Amino acid sequence: MKSFLSLRLSAKVNTSTNSFKHLILSNYYRLSLTGLLFLPLVTINLSAQTAEGWKASEQTVDKLTKARPGFNFHEEQVQPVTLPQLLTANDGSKVTNYLLWDKARRSEILEQFRINVYGRIPETPYQMSFNVVNLDKNALGSAATLKQIEITITSEGKQLVIHLTLFTPNNSKKPVPAFLLIDNRGPANTDPVRKIISEFWPVEEAIGRGYGMAVFYNADLDPDNFDDFKNGIHPLLDLTPRPADAWGTLAAWAWGASRCMDYLVTDGAIDGKKIAVVGHSRGGKTALWAGAEDKRFAMVISNESGAGGAALARRRFGETVSRLNTSFPHWFCTNYNKFSNNEDALPVDMHMLLALIAPRALYVACASEDLWGDPRGSYLALYNALPVFNLSGSGSSIPEAMPPLNKQIMSGKVAFHVRDGEHNLLLKDWNWFMDFADVVMK
Repeated sequence: MKSFLSLRLSAKVNTSTNSFKHLILSNYYRLSLTGLLFLPLVTINLSAQTAEGWKASEQTVDKLTKARPGFNFHEEQVQPVTLPQLLTANDGSKVTNYLLWDKARRSEILEQFRINVYGRIPETPYQMSFNVVNLDKNALGSAATLKQIEITITSEGKQLVIHLTLFTPNNSKKPVPAFLLIDNRGPANTDPVRKIISEFWPVEEAIGRGYGMAVFYNADLDPDNFDDFKNGIHPLLDLTPRPADAWGTLAAWAWGASRCMDYLVTDGAIDGKKIAVVGHSRGGKTALWAGAEDKRFAMVISNESGAGGAALARRRFGETVSRLNTSFPHWFCTNYNKFSNNEDALPVDMHMLLALIAPRALYVACASEDLWGDPRGSYLALYNALPVFNLSGSGSSIPEAMPPLNKQIMSGKVAFHVRDGEHNLLLKDWNWFMDFADVVMK
């Protein structure tokens, strides 16, 4: 057998076997001709540091500690945690090849996220229609075609409209790959007539690189406030009393991304098999869940998604499950409240969410001053999701140490960067996203 990945996080083995007691050792995953073999469950010291790679500045740690008392921003205070096993099925059997993952284990993990985190979409029937309400074939100085589409959802005599904006390059002789942005900032950042140009949605740069750019406003699906789910898509599809695993607002936004995908695959200018869903912050959490639920997305980009997104919950670093449930009770299902100050009881953690994207492409991005979103916890989640990506033969391998500041790493179907600056979605981020898309979608 040949080792393809060495996950050399400092680890203390949880076992009664005498030969392993008190040892600190590496957890090696090995790929054989028959499948994936791995050592027993380990407790990983997620605060372990190496001399290489990014590390938060003392000034940033001190600043946030003072600004948000009661939350941890000190890496040395992160306690060892035990991550749930990716490749052990509910019945205790080992997942040794991608077919077993895709047909059995993946659905088990997806169901646990529906039950305990994001909630379950109701099976209420609905009708959907598309209407191009504006067409400009000479947008951006004739470099692009602009379409504004109304996606109308109808159920039980009620209607909801999702407003989708799409730019495609005019100089392409074949359908192009595209990015779909979940806009959680508001229409001013995604102006279709481009009087206001924001780095949050850099249409001009993407068109110049041969990509389509689509966007929808998340509030079209559900307002970002706790209204007891009486507005938005929920009252259209929630025809019975909401159970404890009923879908929250993040799941509604993700569902909306899939309805936009329903249109995009019909548009002749777009290559429907090469569409990336992109989100920042709460939009990044949404993009991950959209990609988990909808395999049609060829690439998922999570920008600074933090707690409830890419960052490992069990680290309790920066924003926590308790804080999410207190500040944003509408984002998740009611069952998620069980894990406030009780993260170790979660049957899943976010490395498992990232693994649900495999074998498609996944980009996780962070910012150096955004410790609230736990860049290291996001990197570790990606690192611990790799065994699933490699079951499919993607050849994805990233180092144990985080990359240096402003250093993009790409390997197989995964990519990561931590850039300088605060919590935001910038042109610098987008350029790195497009660099990765050049590799995996072109």
